[in-house]
Amino acid sequence: MESYFIWIITFIVALSIVLPYFLKFKKLQDKDRIRKLEAQRLGSDKPIAQYPQIDELNCIGCASCVDACPEGDVLGIVSGKATIINGLKCVGHGKCAEACPVGAIQVGLGDISKRDDIPFYDEQGQTNIPGIYIAGELGGLALIRNAIKQGNKVVEHLSKHVVPDPSSSDFDLVIIGAGPAGMSAALTAEKNKLSYLLVDHQKAGGTILQYPRKKLVMTQPVELPLYGILDKPEYSKEELLKIWEQVQKRFSIAIHTNEKLLNITRPNGILEVQCSTHTFKTRNVVLALGRRGMPRKLNIPGEHLPKVMYKLLDATSYENEHILVVGGGDSAIEAAIGLARQPGTQVTVSYRKEKFFRIKKRNEERLKELTRTGTIKILYNSNLVRIEEKQVGIDLGDQRINLSNDYVFIFAGGEAPFGLLKKIGIQFGSSKK
Repeated sequence: MESYFIWIITFIVALSIVLPYFLKFKKLQDKDRIRKLEAQRLGSDKPIAQYPQIDELNCIGCASCVDACPEGDVLGIVSGKATIINGLKCVGHGKCAEACPVGAIQVGLGDISKRDDIPFYDEQGQTNIPGIYIAGELGGLALIRNAIKQGNKVVEHLSKHVVPDPSSSDFDLVIIGAGPAGMSAALTAEKNKLSYLLVDHQKAGGTILQYPRKKLVMTQPVELPLYGILDKPEYSKEELLKIWEQVQKRFSIAIHTNEKLLNITRPNGILEVQCSTHTFKTRNVVLALGRRGMPRKLNIPGEHLPKVMYKLLDATSYENEHILVVGGGDSAIEAAIGLARQPGTQVTVSYRKEKFFRIKKRNEERLKELTRTGTIKILYNSNLVRIEEKQVGIDLGDQRINLSNDYVFIFAGGEAPFGLLKKIGIQFGSSKK
């Protein structure tokens, strides 16, 4: 009888210790389940770049991956297993896979056979059209580190198969896009003594040029061909652009700017790259265009006014102004935060949905503080419908409101170049059709 009571007491003590942890864990799971359902309703559960693929048979539900994620709420625990909650926030850092103690996570693109936003390319980066390659985020892989590695890998491969024939083409290689992938490809071409040309519709920098001033970019250590290792975990926008300038000067990169790609054809066995002012003949092409393309416009009255901009270059130039920022992604929020910190400036953010669901955790925390103090005002479920010299018109549900305004910054994404790729003849999905 005495041993029975000892067993009962031991069980009660153990239960009192374990039960709070169990209830806390269950509460977190219930919260994650609600978050997942909300993400599915908003359409933010599906990733667009590489993402964690979870082996549910091996997953032990320890939440190590959840804690390791730099973006905060990409992952959660539902029914005792890790699951993707906010896939749009995932940019493929891979920290979750590193943290998983049982190796139940791999980061990649998954099955892309039915996706119409991922062009086909083989292990060497070559599309269904011989001689046309893809590198960087155009192929679905985010992160500067991945872009640099891909640009290098593609050109290292094709350099082994190029047979110089200057009589039939201008170049061994034309690279479209002077972002991280394009610059890496150009440096690799320089290293391998290929005749090449780097082409871009703007100056070197690619997507980085669209980032707000002083934005921190996670690169992770990576080797930039000829230049050396970028060993810092994060670089500011200005640091990266300075590196791009140094690379251009030090290695005399052959670059042609202010040229927009219009088409690529092969009339006589040689690829002809048709741009806005020139046509270049080449044996190979590397498409390092990125996925955003040209800024997307709203096509509303007054959008042509000079007060309307699609990127923020210097927030300190906007003191004592009434500013409207349109958009709900990180670029919009980072611009709003930067502008709101200028003396006397009042910032309003207009977003067409009911909440932000794909911004980084760091931006979310900063935004909460600035909205709490009234520095930034947010209009959810709103649409900008008219821009005038001194005010803007916004539809807020059934109500039309007018706000005093000096500048409008529109961050509505970019026109993806998928239509251009299909015009060229590049196929999409995991295999050639």
